[in-house]
Amino acid sequence: MNYRAGGELELELSWFAVTDVGRRRENNQDSYVTTPPVFAIADGMGGHSAGEIASAAVVRRLAELGGRELVSEQDIDETLSDAVDDIELDAGDTELGAGTTVTGVVLGTEAEPTWKVFNIGDSRVYQYFKGALSQITVDHSVVQHLIDTGAITEEEAEVHPHANVITRAVGFNEAPIPDYTSLALIPGQRILICSDGLTKELTDVGIQHFLATEPTAESAARSLVRHALENAGRDNVTVVVIDVHAVGDVVDTGSLAGSGIELVEAGGSAPLESGAARAAAVVAAPPRHDGEDVDRGSSGLEQRSGADEGSFDGFADDGSAEYDDLEPVILPDAPTTPRAERS
Repeated sequence: MNYRAGGELELELSWFAVTDVGRRRENNQDSYVTTPPVFAIADGMGGHSAGEIASAAVVRRLAELGGRELVSEQDIDETLSDAVDDIELDAGDTELGAGTTVTGVVLGTEAEPTWKVFNIGDSRVYQYFKGALSQITVDHSVVQHLIDTGAITEEEAEVHPHANVITRAVGFNEAPIPDYTSLALIPGQRILICSDGLTKELTDVGIQHFLATEPTAESAARSLVRHALENAGRDNVTVVVIDVHAVGDVVDTGSLAGSGIELVEAGGSAPLESGAARAAAVVAAPPRHDGEDVDRGSSGLEQRSGADEGSFDGFADDGSAEYDDLEPVILPDAPTTPRAERS
């Protein structure tokens, strides 16, 4: 089954999503949506169930864009603004407020086949293509600001006491301000959307390893989540992996296969273990999949859930990678004083 965009462009996509509560959290405040042409993750924050409510509100609104041929920046802006109203209504008055990150991709309205990438907060979008991993989004966080200004290195950022402080969010009764990036939609491309529960536990080297060696979107998504849990699982972790098999008359002829991936028929599956040696950054430990929810898709139109029908049933809570006793906070883009906290 193929997905047609704009009545003219025919795409062949397959995707798979996994979310897990992790080893240290009681609730999963991550939410995700995989309703073509919209694929996104939201990582909620706030006291009690506020983060759950916020992330669910955002993906519920984004899901309303599903089924469209193309999605514009204005569509996303309006959708996120509506989500802010929903969050205020659904969460009510809470001491810490309610908000969420959001990041994802949609089929853009440009003349050429394009992913429109959007993000608010520190959830990320990566591209793996022809053996190279690229981080497409830029975190809205205090440590990213310090890196950009040369105050700290990326290595120092990993253990910085404010590693969990973000500077933008959806919610808190404020207008959302997403960043947008246009990314060419190319056969052989593999897209990863993830919450920071993944990037706290796996380096880019580890992420690239699994995207490069796992043969399907399903096996890549499962491996990423499993090894994040094995490495510590300090936060909820959610990933969506999308494989682009064909764009119009152009079909992938081995750009993924050349990096250890053998393309299979859309919707197909493969064993979770590829047999390839694991990256040195991965630490072996007994896997745990308590609360795992999965969603798989095929060729852009059909989707199935391995746990619940629908794509906004997973949830997660954010925390510091190295300082678990600190409460996450949100600061303005020019960091001054805290205005809200994440639990």
